[in-house]
Amino acid sequence: MYFSLIPDIKYDQKPISYPFSESDFVIAKNFFRRYQANPDIFEYSTYYKKYTVEEGERIENVAQKAYGNPFYDWVVILTNNIIDPLFAFPLDSYTLRQAVEEKYGNIEAYSGIHHYETKQVITDQVVDRIPVVALDEGLVVDENFYNSTFTYWNGDQYLTVAGNTVSAPVSNYDYEVSENEKKREIFILREAYLRKFVEEFKTRSIYGESSDYISKKLKKVAV
Repeated sequence: MYFSLIPDIKYDQKPISYPFSESDFVIAKNFFRRYQANPDIFEYSTYYKKYTVEEGERIENVAQKAYGNPFYDWVVILTNNIIDPLFAFPLDSYTLRQAVEEKYGNIEAYSGIHHYETKQVITDQVVDRIPVVALDEGLVVDENFYNSTFTYWNGDQYLTVAGNTVSAPVSNYDYEVSENEKKREIFILREAYLRKFVEEFKTRSIYGESSDYISKKLKKVAV
């Protein structure tokens, strides 16, 4: 359905045959004319709701759940500004494992260290009944930090601890799993606004009259 709504462009390929003054044309979909949802609209819960993609769930499955029609997968793609559905959507565990092994190699995928991350360090200090944090969790640090020491003020004295007690290595596989999990939270356009969205997309996909205009769904582009 999505491809039927995208307008066409007529490419001028020349010279490709004799006589060279003639032109041959190729018609293709105009993917350069990309519709992109305004990110500000996601702040309005009236129109959108958050959705967590389940394990092994594909975009067409989400569309089926949301709109009762898997062919509205393109609505899910556009409302989340997804460029590459294959990698912008979370992979299932088996596919992810294969992708990681192909990217890093069978051994480095699991034994190789991608980076180091900090653990949270809480001091004995309390401000407004809230313990003071000396080191936030999840900060990316290098191997030097991991192998050195970390010193912080504990409220009444400085404490020095080994870097490997306040940080930990993250394997290539664990990193890719974490990145994959971030893709699970997406936005779903509420069904009540689906028809309006589709109509607006159709309107934006129509060409206005110009020197290259052939029809509302086709224009000529010289190369």
